[in-house]
Amino acid sequence: MAKIKTKIGNDYCPQALFLYGTKQEDGQPHFGLFCWFGYYHSSEGIGVMACIGEEKQTKDLIRKNGIFSANLVSERLLPLADYYGCICGRTTPDKMKHLPTVEWGQVLDVPIIAESPVSFELEVKKAIPMGDGSDIFLCLIRNVTQDEKLLDIEVPFTERLMKAAPVLAPGENTYFSIDGRYLGKWGEPMKNLTDIKE
Repeated sequence: MAKIKTKIGNDYCPQALFLYGTKQEDGQPHFGLFCWFGYYHSSEGIGVMACIGEEKQTKDLIRKNGIFSANLVSERLLPLADYYGCICGRTTPDKMKHLPTVEWGQVLDVPIIAESPVSFELEVKKAIPMGDGSDIFLCLIRNVTQDEKLLDIEVPFTERLMKAAPVLAPGENTYFSIDGRYLGKWGEPMKNLTDIKE
């Protein structure tokens, strides 16, 4: 197999999408869409590395509060997630007019999305400014909630993964399912936004 030099990117190392949930000053939930999310291990336990590029309302709230949630985006959540990713909270005051079913964290005072198959409650331990407008937040996982259908270990992991139906962002401004189905370009799924609440 021949390998050739190409552009720098992560096209074949797709990232799962997460909706980061924060609490606004008025107590209302705020969500933003992100995918630069990875894990680390420390003496305090398992943590996550969450990178947010450029200045955003979500980043402002994470800096202020020091806590947030990360809610895995499923195919069902994609239209809403795409909307949150394409609409700027700083210039669209009513961005949160579309909301999922919001619950509040069991350990931290953060909004959790009931429709998300997996949600993390995160405490920021360290913020690392990258100097280009991006910031990396090193966070300790304080709690995890999962859809109970994902907890049955008698069901093979691959089947549970398909039930979770996480959406991937492999590059080229597109969304794909975990089994490789094309789910649209950025800005397309939000055109199908309807009320996702059960």
